[in-house]
Amino acid sequence: MGTALAPERRERLGLLLAASTGVTFTIAAVADTLAVRRARRRAAVPPVPPARHQERTAGERTAGERTDRRTPAPVTC
Repeated sequence: MGTALAPERRERLGLLLAASTGVTFTIAAVADTLAVRRARRRAAVPPVPPARHQERTAGERTAGERTDRRTPAPVTC
């Protein structure tokens, strides 16, 4: 038994190498395309506008809002 590669085996090895290289590049191209498409879609979505601050009178409070019950410090001159 010889250890040298037979011509048929050499052809098959070359074919498998070319096929695996092609599959690798195809998968990489598809993954890159999907990543670029996803990044563009994220950039195209407009940001959510900030909530508008409404003017309230001193008597109006929202739920959970506390009243400042501290007393002012006495002014000494």
